[in-house]
Amino acid sequence: MNLLQEDGELEVKRATGKDGRGELPQDFFKSYSAMANTDGGIILLGIAQVVNAFEPVGIVDEAKVLKSLWDGLNNLQRVSKNILKNDDVIVKIWNKMKIIEIRIPRASRKDRPIFCGVNPLKGTYLRNFEGDYLADEAMVKRMLADQLDDAPDSRILPKFGLKDIELESLKSYRNQFASSKPDHPFLTGTELDFMQKIGGWNRDRSTNEEGLTLAGLLMFGKFNSIREACPFYFVDYQEKSVNESNRWLDRIEPDGTWSGNLYDFYRRVILKLFEGLKVPFSLRNETRVDHTPIHEALREALVNTLIHADFAGRTSILIVKAQGYFLFRNPGPMRISIEDAIRGGITDARNRVLQNMFKLIGAGEQAGSGVPKIFSAWRGQHWRPAFFNERRGAPENTTLEMKMVSLLPQEIIEKCQILFGSRFNQLSELERIVLVTAASEQEITNAQIRFMTGAHPADLSKILGHLVKGGYLTSSGPNRHKKYLLNTGGDGMS
Repeated sequence: MNLLQEDGELEVKRATGKDGRGELPQDFFKSYSAMANTDGGIILLGIAQVVNAFEPVGIVDEAKVLKSLWDGLNNLQRVSKNILKNDDVIVKIWNKMKIIEIRIPRASRKDRPIFCGVNPLKGTYLRNFEGDYLADEAMVKRMLADQLDDAPDSRILPKFGLKDIELESLKSYRNQFASSKPDHPFLTGTELDFMQKIGGWNRDRSTNEEGLTLAGLLMFGKFNSIREACPFYFVDYQEKSVNESNRWLDRIEPDGTWSGNLYDFYRRVILKLFEGLKVPFSLRNETRVDHTPIHEALREALVNTLIHADFAGRTSILIVKAQGYFLFRNPGPMRISIEDAIRGGITDARNRVLQNMFKLIGAGEQAGSGVPKIFSAWRGQHWRPAFFNERRGAPENTTLEMKMVSLLPQEIIEKCQILFGSRFNQLSELERIVLVTAASEQEITNAQIRFMTGAHPADLSKILGHLVKGGYLTSSGPNRHKKYLLNTGGDGMS
């Protein structure tokens, strides 16, 4: 464990107390709150960090520490909720000394925010590169809103009506729906009847109020009307030049020449994303199939961006396309962990009505299979896995990067062989992947390699530490989420 580095998923605390026998640290519940509200993590009690090494100091009276832990977790004056189970807390032996390992899961949307004390606005912590920090009021309110609101886009908008709808968008959607489901019962009746059936128009049974829903406005509305309901709403597609990253070859944004709503944005952008893709010829039931898993993955990525967006957030929806590269960004964090999204089977779209509207026209999945489909398509081409990143702090957003780049490009392998000689070929496959990725990306993180390979973060910390010690990599930044760069200087050369 001497190469194991403290990072966003791991924290060590001496926890010896004044008498040296063991005491739950005063700042434990801040770390508990921060990890639960972010990505979870592990806290080790009875370990000291010396430079980049861990040294066991031990817990003599572990029963006392464990009692303080469980008493605090179940004290509503101390922390808002206990999300630990008995098997999340384990006493282990290291160098004949007792240490306590506490595994803290990421709290569910229904439980967040986990906060210290009785006031979420003053006791909610999050975790970032530098450590644990108090969440600002806007972030806490967003978590509270997510906790209570399963489908914010089903909300009825007072004083909004069909006058705020771009009828051509609605008619186009209805035609697309009819072409795939010509006998569907939703197609009978007026435009208003159709809107009611797909969730664009709703009635509150308790108040008898009826009107346009947020989903109906976002999907089919006029841009100015959408901005009245969502002041920070903006959708943006940029096709970038290969050599000039700050210039675009093509752009789609609400510029007054089209409606600016989500449906028309989707229709325009999906065609741009598909342009230039190599489509292998194949037959299915004697019918030519033009769409590949790559097409499906890009469609899923676009739809996911739209249905998971927090339209109260201050970040725009952004889609970027360059040669062999796609980026999808939406305002707001994910409602489930990135690991659960990749694993599949769980779905918790922020905008469930929008999700269903896209599903009705054959765009998007609803059974938690969309993200696995993206990763499967990229894995099938032996490309670098798609990479999710949640940005916490104002403004919050989620990005998905998809690169059509080989996991181990031959030219990069040759570069590493020149730099490190025969030593490179003697490394493990995972170590070579780390170095090749560092050579391709300029800088890498533990999280990035974890999503590429599926390796455990603790194992990766050891490998990264070993590669730094061996002179293959250099590191920079604080302990949590260090950045690693390929060492092109000389210490690791042969």
